[in-house]
Amino acid sequence: MADNSKQAVARAEASFKKEQRAREGAKAAAEYEANIYAVREKTARLKALRLAKEAAEIETKVEATRKKTSPAS
Repeated sequence: MADNSKQAVARAEASFKKEQRAREGAKAAAEYEANIYAVREKTARLKALRLAKEAAEIETKVEATRKKTSPAS
């Protein structure tokens, strides 16, 4: 009987550890996905800022060129 009890405890512990690993794996996967999402959002925001800055710089250059080339009134 003692052997059966020890085996039952060992099976229960193994089952518990397996479930715990599965929960930890799911948690790690969720964190990984959240990090990927955050990086994509940050990249998109930075790209939008860069494009807006570049457009403003081009507009400034165009305005400067127009002032230089327009006839004086």
